[in-house]
Amino acid sequence: MGLTKQYLRYVASAVFGLIGSQKGNIVFVTLRGEKGRYVAVPACEHVFIWDLRKGEKILILQGLKHEVTCLCPSPDGLHLAVGYEDGSIRIFSLLSGEGNVTFNGHKAAITSLKYDQLGGRLASGSKDTDVIVWDVINESGLYRLKGHKDAITQALFLREKNLLVTSGKDTMVKWWDLDTQHCFRTIVGHRTEVWGLVLVSEEKRLITGASDSELRAWDIAYLQEIEDPEEPEPKKIKESSPGIQDTHEAEDGTLEMEEAPEDRILTCRKAGSIMREGRDRVVNLAVDKTGRILACHGTDSVLEVFRILSKEEIQKKMDKKMKKARKKAKGNSCKGEEEDLEVSVEMTLQDEIQRVTNIKTSAKIKSFDLILSPQGELKAVFLLQNNLVELYSLSPSVPAPQPVRTNRITIGGHRSDVRTLSFSSDNIAVLSAAADSVKIWNRSTLQCIRTMTCEYALCSFFVPGDRQVVIGTKTGKLQLYDLASGNLLETIDAHDGALWSLSLSPDQRGFVTGGADKSVKFWDFELVKDENSTQKRLSVKQTRTLQLDEEVLCVRYSPNQKLLAVSLLDCTVKIFYVDTLKFFLSLYGHKLPVICMDISYDGALIATGSADRNVKIWGLDFGDCHKSLFAHDDSVMYLQFVSKSHLFFTAGKDHKIKQWDADKFEHIQTLEGHHQEVWCLAVSPSGDYVVSSSHDKSLRLWERTREPLILEEEREMQREAEYEESVAKEEQPAVPGETQGDNYFTGKKTIETVKAAERIMEAIELYREETAKMKEHKAICKAAGKEVPLPINPILMAYGNISPSAYVLEIFKGIRSSELEEALLVLPFSYVPDVLKLFNEFIQLGSDIELLCRCLFFLLRIHFGQITSNQMLVPVIEKLKETTISKVSQVRDVIGFNMAGLDYLKRECEAKSEVMFFADATSHLEEKKRKRKKREKLILTLT
Repeated sequence: MGLTKQYLRYVASAVFGLIGSQKGNIVFVTLRGEKGRYVAVPACEHVFIWDLRKGEKILILQGLKHEVTCLCPSPDGLHLAVGYEDGSIRIFSLLSGEGNVTFNGHKAAITSLKYDQLGGRLASGSKDTDVIVWDVINESGLYRLKGHKDAITQALFLREKNLLVTSGKDTMVKWWDLDTQHCFRTIVGHRTEVWGLVLVSEEKRLITGASDSELRAWDIAYLQEIEDPEEPEPKKIKESSPGIQDTHEAEDGTLEMEEAPEDRILTCRKAGSIMREGRDRVVNLAVDKTGRILACHGTDSVLEVFRILSKEEIQKKMDKKMKKARKKAKGNSCKGEEEDLEVSVEMTLQDEIQRVTNIKTSAKIKSFDLILSPQGELKAVFLLQNNLVELYSLSPSVPAPQPVRTNRITIGGHRSDVRTLSFSSDNIAVLSAAADSVKIWNRSTLQCIRTMTCEYALCSFFVPGDRQVVIGTKTGKLQLYDLASGNLLETIDAHDGALWSLSLSPDQRGFVTGGADKSVKFWDFELVKDENSTQKRLSVKQTRTLQLDEEVLCVRYSPNQKLLAVSLLDCTVKIFYVDTLKFFLSLYGHKLPVICMDISYDGALIATGSADRNVKIWGLDFGDCHKSLFAHDDSVMYLQFVSKSHLFFTAGKDHKIKQWDADKFEHIQTLEGHHQEVWCLAVSPSGDYVVSSSHDKSLRLWERTREPLILEEEREMQREAEYEESVAKEEQPAVPGETQGDNYFTGKKTIETVKAAERIMEAIELYREETAKMKEHKAICKAAGKEVPLPINPILMAYGNISPSAYVLEIFKGIRSSELEEALLVLPFSYVPDVLKLFNEFIQLGSDIELLCRCLFFLLRIHFGQITSNQMLVPVIEKLKETTISKVSQVRDVIGFNMAGLDYLKRECEAKSEVMFFADATSHLEEKKRKRKKREKLILTLT
């Protein structure tokens, strides 16, 4: 039976008009060996890499469907860790742009990502209150740290110690010993949420930012260093703020925890506070990689920059203070008392942390990043609230540094939400207009080819010929622009209120407008003499006015130009004759006003979309309602028919775009991709392209493919997607010995881990079947007295005619490292005895010892009770014990030999070249260049 009606699938083609999303943070990345030139910004589900110097997008790290919430570059600059709203983390290579490593462990959005000093471990914090430490090299989770009661805001590794410090919205700062994976200290000295923390002064000081105007400083003293007699005592710092007492006098609970006899590893005492100029909460608090520049900002557009002085600079400052104090004391004392004069100067927090300047950006700051060049120039890059990236530079060492804006990326997007879209008649140009500007985009290259300033735009269209555009504004004005020059040709006061809708007449000689002043006005195009030149230019003139009882929300011409549909605020749509303006029909049935509507190409149908979430399809001959469809979960914002068909698209506030068949009243396809309300869409005249705009600042292009879309298959795919989502939401499998809710495994059950477990089960089943066949085959051969050929399993043949046991090993090797534990956790115990027997064979062969031991130890951990109580598995476990110990010791010997060889080679190379082999030579080179320049300057001055 053939298909009764064939639909073609629309697929996502591109995301454009977006410079950076608000949910994530901006970071500097190193590309092609250059630092401070390239930045990574979140862009909905993707990550864009921008070249600040050229203002161009040079790389897109493709995401799946969830929004990016956090970015963190690796210390070597080769990788970028990206956290998503669903709790997953992907690590992308900045060289290839591919994300091969995925970590699934969190149940909610990622809020913090931080690498350790070497880049081997990654700490992630989430809104689910957990912190997970991941092994990046082995692509697996190490441990989950539970203790916070609200979302994690920051997590930092210490460089020298195996410690982690985290802050959360539960007002706590926690210190974790990563050797034992336990929290050994909690700082409870904050009254409000802790939004950020940084480590400075060689990790001897912690600075935290909360919801007030203070940055609190905490002195860290490591107990091993205090007990060491060679180490000097930590210096005492006088409290800088008179309103806050020293720690030993505080009543906020820090006293008991800091001076308790069970203190270990370190002590943390409050040193004072730095007062910010902003009165709101700290949004971001960060230091540059050198630890010399500290910066923070609130919910406004000001970044406050501080400089952390080095020991030498502090000593110079204290010497100056001492000199002044002695001079002052000498002036106040008598002559005989000068010899016995003793002067003491106490150091305050302001002596160590010095305010540099404030950087004022053009809009509210959402995130920032810092980089300090070896020459001492500070670069600060900002992701702003209005879809903008700005770069500022300043010299912190200068007495009164003035920040200078060096670059900004603006042309790639609007500053506010796009409220109207239009296609040109040749499908090549796309018009988008927002509250401040009109942009013309090339559809094929997605480049902005023209930007024109305008008032708050609500509706638009290309004038026939595609040389001019008409914009309707919120103030009721009509604005006519020339595309070749980008000039505003004319502004006409069309309506007293907002001009909500425009509709081009089918004969292309004029158009009609509807506004909030309860009137519909008819306009004709005309050529008038230009005052500035001898040539004529396009203009418009009003011909007729239709006065109504309610505000007009939308107007549409019928294709034969005989009827005019007008949507009113009283929830009805009224149809008028165009020639006489007499009333023809009233379409009523919506419970809330009709926001959008469109008439089909043959004039037979009119589809109306309302704020009541319904779409109604009416016949235009008698005004009868053919069908009412529950279209979206929120208001229907836009509706447009595809040319030469009865298919139409709707856009809703539920973030979705849907395609419908007005003849069969069926939902054909849902286009998902936007993360916020969809305001409008435009279908190209050919019907091959759809462009949409959303509150997430992005414009999305959808393209019609030649792939047929079968509705039954589409419904099946929707059911599968729903099942996959339900699997991810299921509870974790219960593990003996683990209390409910205290799951310390790092993984999370996903559809991928379930599929991996199914592959293992299928491989074990195949192994059982093949071994049974081999036994039968041997019996048949013995009975027949001759060799009978055994049929080969096609799956084993596909893998190169391997044995069944080798096939099982291949399946284990094919599972992603990050999904291995979760796949084994889902595996039923009935398969575990066979797996253990196979592991014994594999380990004896000496192949993939590390992978097999990891699987073996995890299975023993989660099935310990059942394995130890099973008498059949006792000999297997005994054999595994012997083979595992011997093989692991062999592997350890090989690794030890290799490391010794590498150490020897390193010493040989260092002896030959007399330089550090693994040290970063760039800083030495720059230092040499600086010294050479100084020498040349001295020679020039002497000559």
